[in-house]
Amino acid sequence: MGRQSISQRIQGSVARGVMNLPAGMLRVLAGKPVVVDGQTLDVQTQLMLKLQRMQGLDGLGGGTPAAERRMIDAQSQLMAPGSTQPLAVDDIQVAGAAGPIAARVYRPRACKAAAPALLFYHGGGFVIGSLDSHDGVCRALADRAGCVVISVDYRLAPEHPAPAGVEDSIAAFRDIAGRAAELDIDASRIAVCGDSAGANLATVVAQATRNDKLKPCFQLLFYPTVDFSRDRESVRTFAEGFLLEKKSMDWFRGHYIPDDMSHDDPRVSPIYGDLAGLAPAHIITGGFDPLRDEGEAYGQALQAAGVTASIARKPSMIHGFLNFAGAIHGGLAGLTDGAQALSQQFEQ
Repeated sequence: MGRQSISQRIQGSVARGVMNLPAGMLRVLAGKPVVVDGQTLDVQTQLMLKLQRMQGLDGLGGGTPAAERRMIDAQSQLMAPGSTQPLAVDDIQVAGAAGPIAARVYRPRACKAAAPALLFYHGGGFVIGSLDSHDGVCRALADRAGCVVISVDYRLAPEHPAPAGVEDSIAAFRDIAGRAAELDIDASRIAVCGDSAGANLATVVAQATRNDKLKPCFQLLFYPTVDFSRDRESVRTFAEGFLLEKKSMDWFRGHYIPDDMSHDDPRVSPIYGDLAGLAPAHIITGGFDPLRDEGEAYGQALQAAGVTASIARKPSMIHGFLNFAGAIHGGLAGLTDGAQALSQQFEQ
């Protein structure tokens, strides 16, 4: 499990302290309100973006995959959320498509035997991200949803382009469902979840396993990417300046999808898959996210296919708000929304 250096802990403490300044001071530091598409950017987020630009951190991607991976692992810990209760955390191995892959289990001590579980796939454009980059997010989800969370470390591009990560994700779900008794979870109450690229993988898993004896009971999708074949209006509206940029998306796409794979293949663009009979879904989008429109279009497509699906837009939020939920109040509210939807599903 990743540990913060002293420097990172200091940076994190400073960042959280700045974000908790009085509202009036936040506005002065952040500058004039940013209003786009009838929405006002969250002031804490606006200040965070301003501070990142001052440090030369503009957008995601663009460097070498190795360098970008190191950066997201370090940056994501600065304002990561966490748990308010004790958790048992264990690193394990689960089945991948080409051999064992790493996973991490988060179990609230209050969880009883055969607890409900959330299988989590981290975001990062299929190129970056890790168990460590989303460690705080998984802790927060386990805490607030009151369930076991199992985070899966699928293979990344460009070393392993599509569909390697997809195949790992499917294999991991089937392995974990089959080992439910060993893991002390309820095989009938396993939900799939992810953010961004991870949400893409989660819903592809739901499609691939819909006819399995053991299949997902719920899909919790945070700002999912679901369509590589076209750019919707939100991509053009928020092409620059809000962390995930058009150039970021092109960088991720170029590393992830091989030349001989169609961009509308349902394994990478699940909006073109067979959506009938899927598990219920709750989709959470950000108003200032280039992926906003495709995430909401996916929710509408699920509804049209007869799937119970709810769509919740957080109008003031940018892409990736889960990773800032330890300091950005709106990010924590979005995470809590998802956790509440999940716990309600588990109680049915």
